[in-house]
Amino acid sequence: MSFSKDTKAELAGAQTEQQWQLHALVYGLVLFSKRFSPEEITLTTESHSAATVYSNSLSQLAAAIVDVRCTLSRRGSDGALYTLRVPDKNDCERIYDSFGHSKNEVSLRINRANIGDDDAAAFFLRGVFLSCGSVSSPDKDYHLEFSVAHRNLASDLARLIDEIEVLNAHPGIAVRKGSYVVYIKGSDSIADVLAFIGAPMASLEIVQQRIYRSLRNKVNRKINSETANSNKTAAAAAKQIRAIERIEKKRGLSSLPDELRELARLRLDNPEYNLRELGEALSTPISRSGVNHRLQRLIEISEEL
Repeated sequence: MSFSKDTKAELAGAQTEQQWQLHALVYGLVLFSKRFSPEEITLTTESHSAATVYSNSLSQLAAAIVDVRCTLSRRGSDGALYTLRVPDKNDCERIYDSFGHSKNEVSLRINRANIGDDDAAAFFLRGVFLSCGSVSSPDKDYHLEFSVAHRNLASDLARLIDEIEVLNAHPGIAVRKGSYVVYIKGSDSIADVLAFIGAPMASLEIVQQRIYRSLRNKVNRKINSETANSNKTAAAAAKQIRAIERIEKKRGLSSLPDELRELARLRLDNPEYNLRELGEALSTPISRSGVNHRLQRLIEISEEL
């Protein structure tokens, strides 16, 4: 099961206890379905949960019969495509009128009279998501979208979401294959929207995935940094050892001052030591900068040879 279908299943299980909640939910379901007109009300979906909510809620609110048909999804034999239709045209006209729409409308728009406040908007958006929404799995991308058939309806939806202050979500609109896609990016915005419409578990999964990604990125950066530092230390040690070996071959380490001779032998015996470890291993411990200074003197002597 996909993350999007899991989210719809969670939304389908959310409670709708009062009449105004059911009214807002059904309005979102039918307004953003495949067809919503006085002559036809039809929804197509691959989500069994969405199909169940659509059928039960529409029957409960409007006492309408809903015809349900199931066929194999065009995307593959492992899925099903549900087509839900209100067969009685009188029921279609009655439902259409009950939400304040008329046959004289030039284009389909959101009737804000059905969405009194943010609480009603939450149930309305739940219906919209069940009808035409989808969300990417958070382990792949942070993307939530609504596929809308009409441009003005898409604009109205984007504006409604943008106006809900608690969401701080600012949707964009794109055109894809003849449909208008209202989309939201960003893990925080998507998590807020899902929690707002009644899917707290899906919201929590996005937050957890974001935290996991952040920690993983920090660990990777630390590993990369440590690897780079190790490579840099190894390269420096190799240069120092070559210089000391050249001095030993040309003049012998006994020609060096005591403090340089001790460090030279220590470096030859411990090529894996960093500057701090070299400094601590000397008979008279010195700082990292002191060790670095002496090693530079050894390199200079080698270059002179």
